[in-house]
Amino acid sequence: MNLIAIDIGNTSINVGLFLKGQEKFVKSCPGKCESELTECIISAWEQIPVAKRSKEKKRDGVIVASSVKSAWTKLVEKIAEETLGQKLLIIGKEVPYPMDLSIKEPDKVGSDRVLSAAAAYAVTEEAAVVADFGTAVTIDLIDDRGVFCGGVICPGFEISAKTLQQSTAQLPRVTVSRPKLPFGQNTAEAINAGLYYSAVGTLQEMVRRYAEKIGTWPKTIITGAGAEIIKEDCEFVDSYVPNMVIKGIALAYRKYLERSLV
Repeated sequence: MNLIAIDIGNTSINVGLFLKGQEKFVKSCPGKCESELTECIISAWEQIPVAKRSKEKKRDGVIVASSVKSAWTKLVEKIAEETLGQKLLIIGKEVPYPMDLSIKEPDKVGSDRVLSAAAAYAVTEEAAVVADFGTAVTIDLIDDRGVFCGGVICPGFEISAKTLQQSTAQLPRVTVSRPKLPFGQNTAEAINAGLYYSAVGTLQEMVRRYAEKIGTWPKTIITGAGAEIIKEDCEFVDSYVPNMVIKGIALAYRKYLERSLV
């Protein structure tokens, strides 16, 4: 399986290359920079081998995307079709989700949440919590049968910091980092500590509540740029895994191929 997996987020677009099912690299591109994104996708596509029996020398691969931002989806579709002559396959449309969903509005759930959950369960094979600390923070539960149960959505660090600055007269804008002390000794430090420990505390509280609901302590995996910031203070977390959505895209396409052969 040769695949370019594209995670279209709210802030950036991640491009992953898989050759024979093995992850080779993941690169992050700003969605607003079409030239950089095009170069990244072309570079990945050129590493996919030509199909052995193709007289037209077509490459033996596909491009599959998960998206939470429709405008950027159209951009990626344009790059795939006009530059590479390839149809972009979308998770949740051409490629179904790789797990069952036990939620009220399955057509409205973010595909990134489901894919991260599926990637986590494929490894744990037991009840798990996946928390993605990106533009928004999502903390989702998967039961011991591998069913997506839903979760919570909170503002990420950037949104929280921006809202505090814009909604007050004197509070400055901060970039969240791990505090040296649990209490801030000036205003910026106080905001930083507040946002940082709010994230850690919210995660711990939700894992505890999920555990009470299902009757067992779930494996907890965190991902996303913000997760790398807080991971040292999350002793209750089992694993920090970057690029969970990319791994979930590859998993979804592999399961789609397997079902097609049955």
